[in-house]
Amino acid sequence: MSLRLQGVSKSLGEEAHIHPVDLELLKGTMNVLLGPTAAGKTSLMRLMAGLDKPNSGKIYWNGEDVTGMRVQDRDIAMVYQQFVNYPSMTVYDNIASPLKLRIKSAEEIDARVNEMAELLQLTAILDRKPDQISGGQQQRCAIARALVKDVGLVLMDEPLANLDYKLREELRSEIPRLFAASGSIFVYATTEPEEALLLGGNTATLWEGRVTQFGPSMDVYRRPIDEITARIYSDPPMNFVAVRKEGSMVHFPNGRSTQASDDLGGLPDGEYRAGFRAHHLKIGEENANSLIFNARLTVTELTGSETFIHLDAGSERWIGLVPGVHSFRIGQDLQVCLDPENVFYFDGKGKLAGVPNSETEKSRA
Repeated sequence: MSLRLQGVSKSLGEEAHIHPVDLELLKGTMNVLLGPTAAGKTSLMRLMAGLDKPNSGKIYWNGEDVTGMRVQDRDIAMVYQQFVNYPSMTVYDNIASPLKLRIKSAEEIDARVNEMAELLQLTAILDRKPDQISGGQQQRCAIARALVKDVGLVLMDEPLANLDYKLREELRSEIPRLFAASGSIFVYATTEPEEALLLGGNTATLWEGRVTQFGPSMDVYRRPIDEITARIYSDPPMNFVAVRKEGSMVHFPNGRSTQASDDLGGLPDGEYRAGFRAHHLKIGEENANSLIFNARLTVTELTGSETFIHLDAGSERWIGLVPGVHSFRIGQDLQVCLDPENVFYFDGKGKLAGVPNSETEKSRA
């Protein structure tokens, strides 16, 4: 079982929604489409489903060209961020409706509906209609109706966005188990890098209608091929600063230098961009190798157990994520620390030139 996109693109007038993309998704895989709002995730899923026809390229299902095939003739199920349920049916009948269309036995329908209802915490409201339940319950009903179909391709477009935090976390852990048990191809769109990592499987990062990278989720996170992918797979987006490599050393604008990473060591001397994620920027955790920067605090955001700090660092604007609740004063000067073991390097074209030594060690393990 496979879904293959070959040179698929989509435009409206002169505006490109999806630039030519090649992807192959295999049976029993979780595939996450990760990107900001308007990156092209929904447009790509609509092409996969057959809701839209590409301007160029072909779509193959199990080797068969299905580019022009109607969505109702394909072996798929879809779940949207905005839930869709039949208002005149009970929750039970909404979930059962795909099975009734397939003329399944009453016993099989009942068993499958109750299985999905238990998983999605809907058992107590099976006899109610959509206008009698909460928005979160309606979304769970829509998810159950899609999953009960037991189809080859399940497309989920930010399906948990409207759920409360506790249920969202529970379902995030359940969805990988569901797809593994079904053997279906799952495609899951999200704007959240953390969600992509939690779901595992593969990740395709999207930016302005382009797939910038596709591969195992942890590999894409640890080795983003360019600055754009690194920004997409960091929340908040990765911080950057201009550096210069000379011999085996990398010089930062604060007057401090550090040993070049293993990858960067053999590359030509010159100007590069150093990138690091928010949680690697520390306050008061200096060690012998730390790079120290002077910065001015512009904004703080409390998340409960952590604090986001927005900083002016010369010509750069950075965001750090530090543990604990802090009562910083807006405009105050701070010294922030960065362990060079956590720094990525990108060349003048924005392509990955060197990964952190810490990630190199992980990949060897």
